[in-house]
Amino acid sequence: MKIAILPGDGIGPEVTAEAVAVLESLGLPGLVLFEGDVGGIAYRRHGVPLPDETLAMAREADAILFGAVGDPACDALERHLRPEQAILGLRKHLGLFANLRPARVFAGLEHLSPLRADIARSLDLVIVRELTGDVYFGAKGQRVTDAGEREGWDAMAYAEGEVRRIAHVAFRAAEASGLPLTSVDKANVLETSQLWRDVVIETAAEYPQVVLDHMYVDNAAMQLVSHPDRFGVVLTGNLFGDILSDLASAAVGSIGLLPSASLGERRTDHGTFGLYEPIHGSAPDIAGQGKANPMATILSAAMMLRHSFGREDEAARIEAAVARTLADGILGGDLGGSHGTAAIGAGVRERL
Repeated sequence: MKIAILPGDGIGPEVTAEAVAVLESLGLPGLVLFEGDVGGIAYRRHGVPLPDETLAMAREADAILFGAVGDPACDALERHLRPEQAILGLRKHLGLFANLRPARVFAGLEHLSPLRADIARSLDLVIVRELTGDVYFGAKGQRVTDAGEREGWDAMAYAEGEVRRIAHVAFRAAEASGLPLTSVDKANVLETSQLWRDVVIETAAEYPQVVLDHMYVDNAAMQLVSHPDRFGVVLTGNLFGDILSDLASAAVGSIGLLPSASLGERRTDHGTFGLYEPIHGSAPDIAGQGKANPMATILSAAMMLRHSFGREDEAARIEAAVARTLADGILGGDLGGSHGTAAIGAGVRERL
């Protein structure tokens, strides 16, 4: 079980250290951990945010546990040298096209959600976001119109193969969980979305047991905060997925509780190669102070055990230990508590 640990910047090293301690406490056979530089720390040490040796390490691993990248001291660098290019480069070079982002409100923390408690309690879903296409990766630029005005433009495009492969990921997730699948698009306005919907409908024929419906993205945003119980697995593109997953994280009550998995088509001996990371950023304002909540990174490690190593029992144990730790009032500052990073990690390990 070869895992590349890429802590990155800011609070990344602090939260990944607690996740690693949880993994080591399980006593898993054949566990091999090795660490590399990414982001701002990599730029300072190697001159680039994603060094060749780090990329080679990632390719040799069965999975990657990633912390966070982002450093205000690097904001003035050329775009290709900024820390954020590390995660984009890893996704591109490793073919990580499918982002899985679960979002649920833990029992006892409903009051932290901006939603009414009875609505927040029903939020328990997984967003499957396409990660390497759409307007983010399309052609773009600036030009001057005939009227002499500057005009920015971005091309939104999806090939049917890109849609089909992410649709299979979502259908398999819905099939395994028994949950309904909602495909989110804007087919009433966008040709890209019409193709998306057509291909999803075609793919659905291979999964007759999965209940499928379609929803426009504006309605999906409204339903997510008014009737989240209607969602199980949500399938959508890169742009819409970025927005909806952030909306779901806000509804949960703290970004410090949400893990994610980025998967591709490469198989390991045990499952699917993937990169696992908390969805929060590097939080440089609290870096090095022991205040960061490591729960999202610990839950990301649980997702790694499930998807890349087929260790469902251990993944479920970690998730149960996190839920019990929260229920017992061991909360970080983001949840209104006063426990630090190390105390929260120790609380999870004790409950394992």
